Order: sequence, then C-alpha cells, then structure tokens
Amino acid sequence: MSAKSLLRVKITRENALSILLVVNSFAWFTLTHPVFNAILNELKLSEVERLSLLTTYFVCIAFSAIFGSKLFPRERAKFLYLWMLMGTLATMFLITAYSNGVLVNALLACFLGVSIGTGFPSCLSYFADATNIENRGFIGGITIGGMGFIVLLLAVAFSALGLFWIIGVLVAWRLAGFLSFLLLTRSNEEAEVRKSPSYLELVRKRENLLYLFPWVMFSIINFAEAPILEGVFGAESFTFVQLVAWVLIGIFAIAGGILADIIGRKRVVITGFVMLGIEYAALSVFYSLPYALYLFMAFDGVTWGLFFPVFFMAIWGDLGGNHIKEKYYTLGGLPYLLASFSSILVKPYVGSISPTAAFSFASFFLFLSVVPLMYAPETLPEKTIRERELRSYIEKAKKAREKFT
Repeated sequence: MSAKSLLRVKITRENALSILLVVNSFAWFTLTHPVFNAILNELKLSEVERLSLLTTYFVCIAFSAIFGSKLFPRERAKFLYLWMLMGTLATMFLITAYSNGVLVNALLACFLGVSIGTGFPSCLSYFADATNIENRGFIGGITIGGMGFIVLLLAVAFSALGLFWIIGVLVAWRLAGFLSFLLLTRSNEEAEVRKSPSYLELVRKRENLLYLFPWVMFSIINFAEAPILEGVFGAESFTFVQLVAWVLIGIFAIAGGILADIIGRKRVVITGFVMLGIEYAALSVFYSLPYALYLFMAFDGVTWGLFFPVFFMAIWGDLGGNHIKEKYYTLGGLPYLLASFSSILVKPYVGSISPTAAFSFASFFLFLSVVPLMYAPETLPEKTIRERELRSYIEKAKKAREKFT
C-alpha cells in the first residue's frame, strides 16, 4: 500500500476519540510542565527546597504511573474520566503556590505528578486498542501532528499572557478534553479483560530491551544536552528554535507515521538515531557558527517528528500484542517523563562543560544506540510490509498500463 492509499484510511469513531484523548493530554502535559518550573523559579526558595519539590514531582509521576498501569485496566474509561478531572484540578491549584508554604507546595507537586502519571499508560493503551497494527503509525502521526500545532499555537498565545491567565487557559483546555471525552464515549465501553504481564516479564523479553535501551539513552541525552544548547545559543534563541521545531514535528510526525506503516518501525527509528548522531557530531565542530542554530532546529524537528509517532504511539502497542498494554506504555513512557530531571541536574554545571566534549559524547552514544536496534525485531508484521509492497507494485503497473493503452 502506497502513502496515497494510507492517506485514504478511514478514521473511525474509536480512532477519533483516541486522537482527542492523546492530543488533549500531551498538549496539557507539554505546557503544564514548564509552567510548574516557572512557578518554582519565581518562588523564594533555596536550591535544596526547589530540588526537593522537583524530586517529589518526578517521583510521584513514576510511582503513580506504575500504580495506574495496574488499576486503570479494570475500568479504563471511568478511570480516564477521573484522571482528566484530576489534571484539571491540579492545574487549577497551581495558582495557590505563591501563598503556600514549602510543605503544602510539596503536596501540590505530588498531586500534579499523580495527575500526570496515573493515566498516561491507559491514555496510550486506549489509543493502541482503538487502532490496528497496520495503521497505528499513520494515526499516531496524525495525533502527534495535531498536538504539535496546538502546542505551538498555545505557546505563542502564552507569550502575551501573564502566568495567571496561562494557568486559566490550561485549566480550560484540560476541562474541555474531559467534557468532550465524557460526552463522546459510550458508557458500556470498557477494556476487555486480558492477561497483564508483570514488569519482571517485560524486562526479561529481549525485544523489549532492544528497543528500551536506545530510547532511555536518547531521552537522557536529549534532556541533559538541553541546558548546554541553551548556553551555546542563548536562552531566547533556544526558546525560539524549540517553538519552530513544533512546526517541523507536526509535519514530519505524519510523514514518520506513514513511513512506519509502509517500511516498518525499525527502519524509521534507526534513521532517526543516525540523523541525531550526525546532528551532534556536526554541532561539536560548528556550534559557534551562526547557522549551527538552524542546523540544530532542522535536524531536531525532523527527528522528533519521526520518533514521536513510533516510540510514543506505535512500538509499545505493537509489542503488547493481545495483552493489556498499560505496562508496556509505562515501560516506554517513564524514560521520557523522568529524563527531563537530568536537565535540572546538569544546568548548574553548564559553565564548566565544554560544548565540543558534550556534543561529541552525545554523538558517540547515539550512534552506539543503533547497535541494539539492528538486532531488534520489526514490530510491524513482515506479511503486512510485503503485502503493501505488492499492492504498490500492482498500482504502479496499472498506471503504466493505462498510460500506454
């Protein structure tokens, strides 16, 4: 099946609901996280207090995700309603941070972390169960593409608003997602009771580890390098590049999703890692030149566009097969959610780190991450790839015949 045929795939009601759920949730988290950081920066806190609050926030994300992956599958739709409502309340409570003491803000950080972590595995599992393995990449690309453009629009709008109004918009956005999902889902739609493997079983599976190791490596490098890139390019330029990158992510996520359904997930992921390795290798030499900023913007936007629909949306659902998929998405999602903590740890030492050494180090480990991917199995069935190649060949043959007759 060609790319044109994939674009004609019918988006079902279940697909549309899963897109709504994921777009609302990802956009909310992507924008709420920096708002929480901005609030902590404005509070008169010692470095120890600030680090303690952030640690509380990340620990609560991790433990609540593990807890939610076990609890939510029992009555997934009902718990997703509760999760989205919890996110609305947690975002609303952020405005109280300025009048709270450190202990109350620690509880607030914990509540925000729980409102993020508990439902994300089921949010993505809902998406996986609403899609087929043959079109999961394409629909995932549409989802991430829509999320990218919404994040960009809201981020631009936020630049003209004060923190109080930003929080208000995020509350309204999350509440709108909750109400839409509540009204559009059928009351009898519940996840089918299936086997749920233990986390020990998951980490013992070779195919899971072959995809997990490069993803963990990429997540750590991506966030650990962010403060160094900000120091090299300047805070304002780096923020601008991150905003523009969302346009590229929105465009290339759809392209990446289509490719993932045609040639397979593995090839798309390997291409992304090679591109990132080249990006950081080039930056290690040319980071001081004016065009280095645009080089980073182009490579990073394209690579994230390839990675998002595959690593976030498709691979863990593919590996989950007919099992309950919450634990698969927990295993794949936590590296990204928790790796942003590495930015906080690296930032105080940016002045003493050589950009050349940092970028060379990143390039080396990104290229090294390709090795396990070469041995990883393709999660898109080989039969599907061959059938699509055959259909594409037949379509081309028909066009050629029509042309000459």
